[in-house]
Amino acid sequence: MIGLISATAAGAVAAQRLASAWPERTRVYEGPVRDAVRRAFGECEQLVCFLATGATVRLLVPLLADKASDPGVVCVDEGGRFAVSLVGGHAGGANELAREVGELLGAEPVVTTATDAVEVPGLDTLGFPVEGDVAGVSRAVLDGTAVELDLELGWPLPALPPNVSCVSNVSNVRGDHSERSGRPVIHVTDRLLDAGEGRVVLRPPSLVVGVGASKGAPVDEVLGLIGSALADAGLSARSLAELATVDAKAGEPGIVEAAARLGVPLVTHSAEELAAVEVPNPSDAPLAAVGTPSVAEAAALVRGGELLVPKRKSERADGRPAMATCAVVRRPARGRLAVVGLGPGARDLLTPRARAELRGASVLVGLDQYVDQIRDLLRPGTRVLESGLGAEEERARTAVAEARKGQAVALIGSGDAGVYAMASPALAEASDDIDVIGVPGVTAALAAAAILGAPLGHDHVSISLSDLHTPWEIIERRVRAAAEADIVVTFYNPRSRGRDWQLPKALSILAGHREPTTPVGVVRNASRPDGSSRLTTLASLDPATVDMMTVVTVGNTATREIAGRMVTPRGYRWQEAAATSGSAAGHEGAR
Repeated sequence: MIGLISATAAGAVAAQRLASAWPERTRVYEGPVRDAVRRAFGECEQLVCFLATGATVRLLVPLLADKASDPGVVCVDEGGRFAVSLVGGHAGGANELAREVGELLGAEPVVTTATDAVEVPGLDTLGFPVEGDVAGVSRAVLDGTAVELDLELGWPLPALPPNVSCVSNVSNVRGDHSERSGRPVIHVTDRLLDAGEGRVVLRPPSLVVGVGASKGAPVDEVLGLIGSALADAGLSARSLAELATVDAKAGEPGIVEAAARLGVPLVTHSAEELAAVEVPNPSDAPLAAVGTPSVAEAAALVRGGELLVPKRKSERADGRPAMATCAVVRRPARGRLAVVGLGPGARDLLTPRARAELRGASVLVGLDQYVDQIRDLLRPGTRVLESGLGAEEERARTAVAEARKGQAVALIGSGDAGVYAMASPALAEASDDIDVIGVPGVTAALAAAAILGAPLGHDHVSISLSDLHTPWEIIERRVRAAAEADIVVTFYNPRSRGRDWQLPKALSILAGHREPTTPVGVVRNASRPDGSSRLTTLASLDPATVDMMTVVTVGNTATREIAGRMVTPRGYRWQEAAATSGSAAGHEGAR
């Protein structure tokens, strides 16, 4: 919840704008400002104070305890010109909140966190629990000092500056690298490791604990068993990704509460699934009770991985039989492939999600001309793998291969990456050993339609006229089907120097089912500075004026030109009635 506090009428108006825009996220605090700040600080995760920064600082000082738990605080000035991230930039989310508030209020976000200011990812913003000398190592990264990255586990990280270099693929858990070299070091490991001066430890979610329990097993017994199993194996509980068990134990209170206290999800699997997993320590007892010879080991291993702690039982001080079992598995690291649509080219049509994925990538793969569009958005140290036209399959294979190495990869395409772009070849190459995220983008058809008016107001279809990958016979069959079905058609890849007859052929097919006066929209480089558009008719369109940077939208039999805009009615009866009424009025006036 975001607490909103104001002291003046102007501040109250701005606070109400936020409250109206984010009704589920915000709460307005009224009354004396000092009391309002105190109450909001204790009740909310974040605060937006429409106050001077000096006044806000004086009010906050008695309340501040620890940056890991204090709310993030943003200040907005009386004129609404600036949204200042004041406290909790990373841990409290104030930096991102300042950007959100700025966007909504038209204010300039002011972020002074050093890493954010120079586009370097903060070590406490990588999505992993972090321990150690975060400030000292971050300072070394910012100063350009040589910093070692000790990767025991290859979990995907965003790009780090060139002065951060990987020194190993298998961590020396005693930290000998940094002790020998004297350099700061960033460890990525699930092993217990002291994180003193000049050392940071990132804890990836690599561990799965399988749990079995008798009915009524106390939560303290389950937690004690898990804690001792991890500690004895030299593993950190902060790398715990999930607890896993059999479906029959999905509601077992001790297991459910243990997962809740550990802050991890409880994942359950069917007895049949677990029975098919080979384990070193099967038993007849769980087979009789829940239908599988193993619960703890099988539940931990069912998705693959390395068994680090075989099944062990809890110990009870009173000597009574154990009521819980557990096993610990390190799951394989998974690379991450984000397939990102850049939109039609205009920077303001690039989505916030696409920007975030570009900033979170350590490797960028794309067509050279698309890379040039967004190169300035990449973090320093991002490895760029670019190639020219006609290498789609190669780029897809490269992106998947980099993700399989454990990298955070962004594969970019124009428009929406899933529409005549890179998502299809990439997903054809990818298997289930990597995580794949699709980031939608504004397609050329949508960008062109917005310029033309509303040509896609009813059923519509996009057809590529390029026969480089699809035989013309199939393309022609699709065009005929759209013509016969009276569907609005947007043609992609309509014409090039080597393919100059396909568009005339497609238009002639449509002309067999539509009037010569059917509106046709022609948009080149939609949304770009050199873009152009025109509205013509099916009979008047000259295919020679069309190239590969153009999309051509042909209306259906209901599409009309209205006030210079191309409009396809949605087919509502009131529109038909309005059209009839307008026609009658026109005839009436003509008399």
